[in-house]
Amino acid sequence: MTRPAIVGFYGSFSSPSRTRALVEEIARRTAHQYERSFEVMDIGQFLPSLGAAHRLSDLDTKARRLVDHLLQAEALIVARPVYKGSYAGLFKHFIDLLEPTAFIGKPVLLAATGGGDRHALIVEHQLRPLFGFFEARTLATGIYASERDFVDQTSVSPTLADRLDRAIGQFAPYLASRTRDQLVSDSDAPQADIAIARGRWRASNRVSNANLG
Repeated sequence: MTRPAIVGFYGSFSSPSRTRALVEEIARRTAHQYERSFEVMDIGQFLPSLGAAHRLSDLDTKARRLVDHLLQAEALIVARPVYKGSYAGLFKHFIDLLEPTAFIGKPVLLAATGGGDRHALIVEHQLRPLFGFFEARTLATGIYASERDFVDQTSVSPTLADRLDRAIGQFAPYLASRTRDQLVSDSDAPQADIAIARGRWRASNRVSNANLG
């Protein structure tokens, strides 16, 4: 099965969902602009095994397959609705299962939705530092959308659409210059880089633990 090049991941259990509408719109526009396939997944698809998982290997087969799609995507769109000034615990629990090398060098467009402007800085104050830890290449323009940015629960306003296009354009250095032939020939290179980084991280952990002892 061919894995999607663009993966949108959002954490909302609502249906219909403004967060889902936002991620689907971004993914559709990105895939169209850069001639890629896309997939949108929500955190509910990782249940029921996610809640009790202590490591990725504890996830069921379906959830592990979704994780593979997420980790092997060329680019990610990650969005969260804001709950009481932050993202939900289940979202953080999922992120905590991933290795620190999971998103090294991967371009990520960060987005969030909320009821009003008082949550507008969640992208900069919470999501960007989180993905900075993973050394992801977060796009300069983050997207925050409140209720007024949606025409209804399933479509975005023209004003929000203009902001999306500006953010999506920042994928260009990572997606526009690479042909499909280059993507095939380069497919092993990121895995080699990740393997090297993973080895360095584990080695540094051993040194740190030895010093603590």
